[in-house]
Amino acid sequence: MFTINIYLRFALIGLCLIGGTIMAFFLGFWYSFPVLLAGLVLLGGYVLLGTVQSSAVFMQDTDFIGAEKRLDLTLNPKWLYVSNRAYYYIMKGTIAQGLGRNEEAEKWLKYAQTLKLPTDNEKAAVQLQLAGAAAQKDRWNQVKLYIKEIKQLNVTEQTLKDQVKQFEKAIKDSGQLRAARRMGQMPKGGMPMKPGGKRRRPKMK
Repeated sequence: MFTINIYLRFALIGLCLIGGTIMAFFLGFWYSFPVLLAGLVLLGGYVLLGTVQSSAVFMQDTDFIGAEKRLDLTLNPKWLYVSNRAYYYIMKGTIAQGLGRNEEAEKWLKYAQTLKLPTDNEKAAVQLQLAGAAAQKDRWNQVKLYIKEIKQLNVTEQTLKDQVKQFEKAIKDSGQLRAARRMGQMPKGGMPMKPGGKRRRPKMK
């Protein structure tokens, strides 16, 4: 999709609105109308679409700092179209996660979850990121709930399906780890002890 560089857009908005106003003063309104209209269209696009699309370019290169700076140029996320508003929050959450700000990431992703996402793939992507944030805090029951919700969606992207399988394996492994700890086979944070193994005391000299 064609997109205008945000700084070029700002320049064109200023040029059209200021230039159009000057033309209206000297030449009359109807001479300046096309210029003013172009400026208003560019301004409306900026207000309603924000900088989500141009931020995505930075995300493709995993440049989280650049993506965050570009995304912060959005005038007001509450004024965005609902789909762009959802993508705004998803990207804010993804950026925060990529920069290790997990609490903030969870907050943004929960905002996105409350909005009307266009497809089940987008809904699943948000749920997977929330599952990742919960897994980092060792909240596996919450992870199970997110995965359960994803499996009720019509997910078509193979990458998302593969991530669900990875989470299911991680859930299974975490269950086995907890069971081993309860049985005393694995001390918390340690390696499994040998069957029936008692630690030998060092010989006294």
